[in-house]
Amino acid sequence: MSTIIAHVTRGPLVECIHRGDIAVVDPEGRLIAHAGDPDKVTFMRSSAKPIQALNVVLSGAADHFGLDDRELAITCASHDAEDQHVNTVLSVLTKLGLDESALLCGVHAPVNREAARALVVAGKKASPVHNNCSGKHSGMLAVARQLGAPLDNYLALDHPVQRMSLAMVAEFAGVDPKSVIVGVDGCGVPVFGLPARAMARAFARLSAPEVLRPELAAAVRRVTATMQKNPALIEGTGRFTSRLIEVGAGRLVAKSGAEGVFCVGSLQKKLGLAAKCEDGDMRPLPPAVLKALSDLSVISPDDLAVLAAFARPAVRNNRGERVGEVIAVVDLVRD
Repeated sequence: MSTIIAHVTRGPLVECIHRGDIAVVDPEGRLIAHAGDPDKVTFMRSSAKPIQALNVVLSGAADHFGLDDRELAITCASHDAEDQHVNTVLSVLTKLGLDESALLCGVHAPVNREAARALVVAGKKASPVHNNCSGKHSGMLAVARQLGAPLDNYLALDHPVQRMSLAMVAEFAGVDPKSVIVGVDGCGVPVFGLPARAMARAFARLSAPEVLRPELAAAVRRVTATMQKNPALIEGTGRFTSRLIEVGAGRLVAKSGAEGVFCVGSLQKKLGLAAKCEDGDMRPLPPAVLKALSDLSVISPDDLAVLAAFARPAVRNNRGERVGEVIAVVDLVRD
């Protein structure tokens, strides 16, 4: 059963509760701690992006096309479509000899409000490059280009790029690829369903490359380093994932996923954590994840102080007044 991970207050009352599940695992798959059901099966969604991005390196595409650290980082991103994001995706496509018409991720308005407003003021419409997954798709196009595989159907589950993605995620999660439940993500690519503890193991292995075969370890170090050097590219200026990576200062690798998923790995503790909010809301994840990381001594009191706005987010009314807050109440059970 899922457990209560956060309360949402308004004045003196708890107005809303969020339930969820958390698993904390080491690289060998041993469960270290949990809350709720560590075997809850859910889709990994965009939390899988850093693992999928490993194929950009392992295929030889990153070196063949001369992708720099920022361009590799954007392949791991769920970005806000700020200028820094859009320009970096366009730079990747240019190096591939493509334009954004090659992106099959669909179109939505920029997540960043200022970026969305700027498009309207300029009399322009959003295009595929503004999709928060356009960086991942540019990376998949790079792999397809490198393999000489078709570009017009790289979303298909039987496409070489997607077979490689499934194999990589399964390897990191420590499961048989045939056991992975496959759906379709918001951007059209296959998405992978796994137990929470398997998702946590994947991030534990991202945090402990020394346990991996040499060529995979080198790719992991390269991808996680680019994320840590360019945290604002991974989500956006001031966003939780980006700030957590930034404050972690080389100690953490983290990635959010739609429908209330969040994964983080500790390079110091060699642990992975996966969290899922049962109702799919992202609101309780920053405080719940921060409380769990603090209880595990993965982040320090000083780190928590810097991230205080995420640790106890305000609930505000339409006048901007603070009328309540989101409070993490999750308690990890040590295994």
